[in-house]
Amino acid sequence: MEENKESLSFKGVAERLTLGITRILENMPGVVDVRFVEREPAEKRCLLSWEQKNTCILPEDLRDFYLTTDGFTLTWSVKLDNECVPVGCMMINSVTRLRPLVQPTSLFSLPNAPTLADLDWEENSTEWSDGGPAAPHFDSRSRIFELDSCGGNGKVCLIYKNCSPGVVAQQSEVWFLDRSLCWHYLTPTFTSYYRLMITHLGLPEWQYAFTPYGPSPQAKQWACLYQPLTFSSELSLADPAGDSHLNKLDLTKAFKGKAKVPAPKKKQSTQGSTGGTARGQSGTGRHSGIRR
Repeated sequence: MEENKESLSFKGVAERLTLGITRILENMPGVVDVRFVEREPAEKRCLLSWEQKNTCILPEDLRDFYLTTDGFTLTWSVKLDNECVPVGCMMINSVTRLRPLVQPTSLFSLPNAPTLADLDWEENSTEWSDGGPAAPHFDSRSRIFELDSCGGNGKVCLIYKNCSPGVVAQQSEVWFLDRSLCWHYLTPTFTSYYRLMITHLGLPEWQYAFTPYGPSPQAKQWACLYQPLTFSSELSLADPAGDSHLNKLDLTKAFKGKAKVPAPKKKQSTQGSTGGTARGQSGTGRHSGIRR
């Protein structure tokens, strides 16, 4: 009886954690093997140790999340031709895997070896050209921690900006680092990012919807299939001028009847008349010759 109560209580916690997305996924056509990994809550001493080690204060919402579950993993697949194809993946790293993106330089590394800090060549650039938030830096001005590896398609990071050596950082944001090492702003808080991840169902490359170039064609096909409303709205937001890259069909021109082209005049009549005149002239010549 106690085990049944514990399982029921955990199911209630899992239902609240996933915001009921597991039931929604299971009712979708073709979706199979929806798996939610059960994890124990993180201990407070682990959170305090992480803050002391990295000289950062965890956001209150992320702290509460780790005190509920030490990380988050939910995956689902699609059945195609009697074969299960992994499609969706929602992941939040545990406290132990919430590691700095820029590791300290090793003693055994070459003195002139390139690092991520070499990408910060624009020293005076503090804001984007469109007036958005200031992009993070790979050097000591920002402290970057990996929340999700995105299956190798980029990294979602928890970022503390405007940091000073020895000073505890408190304000954080969530950014996306694509494969070309360009930063893209996602949300100001972890709660907003968590809801965004649930809303996008963990579809492949969903973070690229917040980039100027968008996800790959294959990822767009999955989004059109399992997230048509959100995907269509994101296209309109990404292209406010209405210049879509999709082919546009003008129905008034596509189904418009073709105008009848007048048939060209036959040239045989002219040829026949010229032939007749030639024959007439030859005949008259003969007659004239006979009379002579």
